[in-house]
Amino acid sequence: MKILVPVKRVIDYNVKPRVKADGSGVDLANVKMSMNPFDEIAVEEALKLKEAGKAEEVVAVSIGPAKAQETLRTALAMGADRAILVETDDAVEPLAVAKILKAVAEEEEPGIVMLGKQAIDDDSNQTGQMLAALMDRPQGTFASKVEIEGDSVSVTREVDGGLETVKLTLPAIITTDLRLNEPRYATLPNIMKAKKKPLDTKTPADYGVDTAARLTTTNVSEPPVRQAGEIVEDVDALVAKLKSMGVA
Repeated sequence: MKILVPVKRVIDYNVKPRVKADGSGVDLANVKMSMNPFDEIAVEEALKLKEAGKAEEVVAVSIGPAKAQETLRTALAMGADRAILVETDDAVEPLAVAKILKAVAEEEEPGIVMLGKQAIDDDSNQTGQMLAALMDRPQGTFASKVEIEGDSVSVTREVDGGLETVKLTLPAIITTDLRLNEPRYATLPNIMKAKKKPLDTKTPADYGVDTAARLTTTNVSEPPVRQAGEIVEDVDALVAKLKSMGVA
């Protein structure tokens, strides 16, 4: 079985984003970029399934600018077998991403498409669900445990009331949550090997997908600065303060 793992290039989670002076978006100039953390978890889980003998090949795919090759090389250094870059400078929205992934999946015919539940740059949490709908495949979202059993896969997911386990007939779509695993670090020898692994470059046009934006961002701004707290002497002072503020 083959596992297809989409990965996205985003601002590193340790970096505080800066809003552009004109409020048109987030400033990406001279900012450290890395693989979306949820996608790292998806890569790790795919590799663990391969190491357990449940899969024969792990293919990473990314949709974005030429620099997204760095993200794919990270996936290859972690252990993915090969990679596909669908190169575009457009800000591709979730529906267009899902359409491209559908076309890639139809070519690659993976048993599982495993992707992060959301990207930390837009937090859309839509691509996996859209892909499942477009391909008419069963989906297991927010996976905290994945077990392959013959021609099916059991996905344990967190819900409001606790844990829910769903059994999906392969091929299937799975989106990963934080508690699924701890991604490995790429070793120096594997980083060097990754440079020789195959990385194919395509374009959205190769898959017949229009990436034109359907949404318009009117303004981006910093969140309001949180006001400093105030220490009171006792409960009576607290109640009096709340009453003066009109909240008690």
